[in-house]
Amino acid sequence: MRGALIVLAVLLALVVGYPLAAWVGSSIPGHETVKSEAAAPQTVTIMVETNGTHTGIIVPVVSASKDWRETFPSASQADELGRMPTHLSIGWGEREVFLNVPTWSDLKATTALRIATVGGDPLMRVSHYVRPGAGPNHRPLEISLLQYERLVAAIEDALPPVPAGETRQILSGTYVDDAYYDAKGSYTLANTCNTWVGNALAEAGIEMGMWTPFAGGVMKWIPEPGTAENRET
Repeated sequence: MRGALIVLAVLLALVVGYPLAAWVGSSIPGHETVKSEAAAPQTVTIMVETNGTHTGIIVPVVSASKDWRETFPSASQADELGRMPTHLSIGWGEREVFLNVPTWSDLKATTALRIATVGGDPLMRVSHYVRPGAGPNHRPLEISLLQYERLVAAIEDALPPVPAGETRQILSGTYVDDAYYDAKGSYTLANTCNTWVGNALAEAGIEMGMWTPFAGGVMKWIPEPGTAENRET
């Protein structure tokens, strides 16, 4: 009975305490934009996207600062219509989920329990877009060249090095149009896919919450297109 009560208390703490802690953590500013950097004359437009559960960072394939084809070989591949991608959506997440769980109904209880208790290995997912349009779930953000360079460094820091003369291996996962790559780190309830996005944006010097394990915790810092905040950026 005592053991059952302990398990029940832990589950209750997770169900109630975790979302509450996530809301508080994502509401506390973890990094504020340096106005002088944000007002720099040279800028790069990125996007932050969400599907309600997972967030990703959309970057141009090629800019003056970075050619992502050098990092992700899939960025050099045309789609089924022969179009080359203009933008990439980059996200970080749990390996087994990215590779073998196309929908939440396919998530096994044992996998969920393992992630919740001991965590899992990470993977990088890269989606390929052709001139993505802005919207509530694809929010543009104009950042300075320096901020973008910091963002590039934060993303690349999550990737293992590739031996000289070799290219990064492309893995197949739950979505056939996406590419998956090995990544560094450990996926846990404290360090989720959305935490990674929030941290990467914060490292770039973009205003973001201190701890963002849920998609909403990231997106509430990114103004929707057409809002006053977005027009002032």
